[in-house]
Amino acid sequence: MLCALPMSRLTTPLVERLDRLLPQTQCGQCGFDGCRPYAEAMARGEAGVERCPPGGDAGARQLAQVLGVAARPFDRGRGEHKPAQVAVIVEEDCIGCTKCIQACPVDAIIGGAKYMHTVLSDLCTGCELCIPPCPVDCIDLKPV
Repeated sequence: MLCALPMSRLTTPLVERLDRLLPQTQCGQCGFDGCRPYAEAMARGEAGVERCPPGGDAGARQLAQVLGVAARPFDRGRGEHKPAQVAVIVEEDCIGCTKCIQACPVDAIIGGAKYMHTVLSDLCTGCELCIPPCPVDCIDLKPV
């Protein structure tokens, strides 16, 4: 007799494989709260392979190959494919508002209220989510 396993148990190896192919920017441009939820949706057949601008066309091709579906270019309407980058805070301009810290999906920004902040470049994914909330425009993106 076959035992029915929950969908998450059946797709775990596939989800893991898809998640490893994604760039781990956690930027949300795909419409999901991060790379893992996007991988889960693809494994369930609820999302296509074209939703990840950071992965670009090459990433979409790799995802399609794993899923056994036709390759499609990434959806340019979701954003542009950019080289790897990291955020850098111009510390002398930082007012310590903590808005960038709250926006960072990977906890790559450290600092305290009313003290300057800094980015831990080894953790930063370059997702750009810290830039819009900064009221003094003191965050730049630099190539890795």
